[in-house]
Amino acid sequence: MLDVATIRKDFPVLERQVHGRGLVYLDSAASSQVPRQVMDACEHADAEHRANVHRGVHALAEETTEAYEGARLRIAEFVGADPRGVVFTKNATEAFNIIAHSYARERLGEGDILLSTVMEHHANLVPWQQAQQAAGFELRYVPLTPEGHLDREAFDAIVATGRVKLLTVTAMSNVLGTINPVAELAAAVRAANEDAVVVVDGAQSVPHLPTDLRALDADFLCFSGHKMLGPTGIGCLVGDPELLDAMPPFLTGGEMILDVTLEGAVFNEVPYKFEAGTPPYVQAIGLGRAVDYLQGLGMDAVRDHEIALLETALPALREIDGLTVHGPSDPRQRGAAVSFAVQGLHPHDLGTVMDREGVAVRAGHHCAKPLLRSLGTAATTRASFYLYNTPEEVTSLVEAIEATRRFFRV
Repeated sequence: MLDVATIRKDFPVLERQVHGRGLVYLDSAASSQVPRQVMDACEHADAEHRANVHRGVHALAEETTEAYEGARLRIAEFVGADPRGVVFTKNATEAFNIIAHSYARERLGEGDILLSTVMEHHANLVPWQQAQQAAGFELRYVPLTPEGHLDREAFDAIVATGRVKLLTVTAMSNVLGTINPVAELAAAVRAANEDAVVVVDGAQSVPHLPTDLRALDADFLCFSGHKMLGPTGIGCLVGDPELLDAMPPFLTGGEMILDVTLEGAVFNEVPYKFEAGTPPYVQAIGLGRAVDYLQGLGMDAVRDHEIALLETALPALREIDGLTVHGPSDPRQRGAAVSFAVQGLHPHDLGTVMDREGVAVRAGHHCAKPLLRSLGTAATTRASFYLYNTPEEVTSLVEAIEATRRFFRV
């Protein structure tokens, strides 16, 4: 069990007042809060040994390089990957773009299918659409069941063609909370086409679930630091080093080069081949410290805590008149992002009045417009929990919704 009272002391923002009320932060699916330990790591990197990595022989450069590469090692361990396959990016979106540009455009063509799903974030949709226009492969999407799971019959029918060359799927939906059986999907795709590659959106899952690239049977995993207690401006593309080595670089210049002549260039080995220019080394060091923090708590404990919150929140929300919760009803089949609609209230109105009650939630399309359209709506309100949230804050959420209903007299 997590000692949430002690954990909360590590997050200064949770002590502040909003509109004269104590802050109840329920928007971690967008960006989590940051503990003092991560802030201190970033401040120390800037204050004590700020210098460019890999390029200097003086003490500061060596210290920064050691901290930067140490973060890479710890992140690799955290997600069960080879450190040579951990590429630092500025976010998960950049990671998807690298794969779309350097793998999909190069390896897929007419007759091939790139299979995605209706529940994906725009970052895991638009890069593939752009690649498809250039390479001419076919894009297909797995629809959803009424409860928000992938339609396995539709999935199996597409896979049975043997033409699926790349599967890209979120491990956890940022809207529905649905946890997808990635390893099962990967096994099915590989059984039908042994050359298929599997890409996983881990932006929501890596912060909340124990993650092992090998157990997922995935070739690539993309995630962002700012959703997992880390700084903004840092993310990771984690992949099979052999696949990365065979891919052309996405950006060129700086540290990703071994040699340059006036006639051409020789590129560096992975992962450096995909880290052009000065990397965000302070942010990477901060992300490494965030991983340390999460490992210290234990990801199984984080998951158990969130299940307990969902076991309280889901029934309480469903008791509110006119409220519909989207996504699976079983807390063990979903993550801690809970999207809902209240009859007679626009999600933005609901979120605005709830803010006045001190409760921070997200309202909008959550960068998942195709999914929202499949739900028959343009927007939802989303409350998302994390390791620092409490059962009392679930009560505050319910009370804020009821206060909003009274305000609008619905």
